[in-house]
Amino acid sequence: MQRIANLLAIKDQQVLLLQKPRRGWYVAPGGKMENGESIYEAATREFFEETNLTAKDAHLKGTYTMVIKDGDDVIDEWMLYTFVAYDIEGEPFTETREGTLAWHPIQDLNELPMAEGDRTNLCFAATQEGMQYGTFEYTEAFDLLSERIQLSKEK
Repeated sequence: MQRIANLLAIKDQQVLLLQKPRRGWYVAPGGKMENGESIYEAATREFFEETNLTAKDAHLKGTYTMVIKDGDDVIDEWMLYTFVAYDIEGEPFTETREGTLAWHPIQDLNELPMAEGDRTNLCFAATQEGMQYGTFEYTEAFDLLSERIQLSKEK
């Protein structure tokens, strides 16, 4: 099963997002985990590679199962681990082979074009306390079929 880790940087009520060229959708910088990496190592490495920024004190905000279906058949499935960091260092790229990088007000997460599961995930990560867990089912065209969400908070 493929494992993906991403990281949402938050600063001054803004989030750093990458606009992907293929669909024009916005995502948190991230990518595939390498063999032997922890999810933390993957999130911070991918974030640095895509932004030129070092995330400090990143912490896990969500763990998700992503399922692509054709009717009742599962054709792809992967895990997504979403981290948040409020402290970053460096000078960010503006454009890379991955897309265009820019800061956006947190409230824009409700409107920017993105996969609906990503919207649920990133809105939670940017505005809520605790951890979110979920499963998102999509068609091959990335139309959201269903989402199941669970939350937890430390006491």
